[in-house]
Amino acid sequence: MTWERTPIHRLCVFCGASQGRRSEYRDAAVAMGEMIAARGFELVYGGGNIGLMGVISNACLEAGGQVIGVIPESLMGREFAGELIEHPGITRLEVVDSMHTRKARMAELADGFIALPGGFGTFEELFEILTWAQLGFHHKPVGLLDVAGYFEPLRALCDQAVAEGFLRPENRAQLLAHTDPSALLEDMVEYQSPAFKAWVNSAEQL
Repeated sequence: MTWERTPIHRLCVFCGASQGRRSEYRDAAVAMGEMIAARGFELVYGGGNIGLMGVISNACLEAGGQVIGVIPESLMGREFAGELIEHPGITRLEVVDSMHTRKARMAELADGFIALPGGFGTFEELFEILTWAQLGFHHKPVGLLDVAGYFEPLRALCDQAVAEGFLRPENRAQLLAHTDPSALLEDMVEYQSPAFKAWVNSAEQL
């Protein structure tokens, strides 16, 4: 079997433009931002100054880390709850022409991807990057920081997809998950992608 490992220099984090209702979500974003900086990684994210996006970027910066934001031009200058959506104080803010370009650019910049709690945008970003991994378009680690059981239903859905023959077990295993930020980062650093095999054959015994 062929295995591939991607050295990590930059980590892309997908997370909510809201902080959610639990203090644990904010605490986890702070811890992850600090750990990314402590490991000498750069943070790549959606360029926001609000919600968990603002929390993790500020935590990384305050811990001495480098932060690269990518934001579509259509969100520049807009406000949410009295705050600018874009973060004016990060290391580098790249302004792109669309949400599609934003995701592609973040994927290009990063060597691995982590999802923290968030809504539709976070889910969509996570599953798109997982799909690209399944298709062999990249060999980078993808992980969930499962804070306060937030992603348990999503993980159960992935298991159901395996049980019903829509997802291979080896592709399901491409989604790493931990409740502890440090353990998740360790798994991502050690991650080796499986041999490429994208499609599920309905006649195949899974």
